[in-house]
Amino acid sequence: MTGGLDLDWPTRFDEDGYVLLPGCLAVSEIARTITGWEEVCRQNAADPAILSGGDGQVSGARNLLRMWPEVIELARQPALLGSLLGLLGPEGGLVRGLFFDKPPGFGWALPWHKDYNVAVRAHGPIGRFTKPTTKAGVPHVEAPADLLGSMVTARIHLDEMIDENGPLRVIPGSHRSDRTDDDPVRPPVVIRCRAGDVLLLRPLLTHASSHPSPTTTRHRRIVHLECAPCADLPDGYQWHDFVRLASTD
Repeated sequence: MTGGLDLDWPTRFDEDGYVLLPGCLAVSEIARTITGWEEVCRQNAADPAILSGGDGQVSGARNLLRMWPEVIELARQPALLGSLLGLLGPEGGLVRGLFFDKPPGFGWALPWHKDYNVAVRAHGPIGRFTKPTTKAGVPHVEAPADLLGSMVTARIHLDEMIDENGPLRVIPGSHRSDRTDDDPVRPPVVIRCRAGDVLLLRPLLTHASSHPSPTTTRHRRIVHLECAPCADLPDGYQWHDFVRLASTD
């Protein structure tokens, strides 16, 4: 998907479960973000929320909203904020932040899957919410399909994503089912994009992450921000974090 964003993108997002927003971050903003992230890694090197290999290269992180609160401003970039609020409504907010990288020499991949987990304040009754776990000290549960269907994930690309550095693949339309066995039979799409582009997707969109080339010298750094339409959760649950996207001034 290339070129400018057309006016009918919300319809395509509804049909396909994803859309690519080009050029949301300027080159200068990307550079500031990478510098900020490197400083966060230095300050939190011993934190279990930072995921790294034996050589110390960071491949991911959890708990970004706590560890790196400045990341919230990425979602408030003018080219992104309006799109998020258009999908979520005026009460929409950030509920979880992750970081992914495929540093040179560390070629991880992920099989086809959907994103079911949400971060909550505490584990509660098992019913619509299931499979309680704790990740880097934060309680998580698998959320019901109706909640996941209302959420939007923004994947902010800090590097160009091409075949060489292990791009994301998606199954268009698969966000309409809550299990991969029920997905439509459609060919996968490889997401290739430039640094500064943002991929919006529904958590239930089936996706996979490819292995990078073993000889690549490229990173594939992505800030992954999960957003919900409001601060309320059913069954007595509470979001672990909820930060309004719109200004409260």
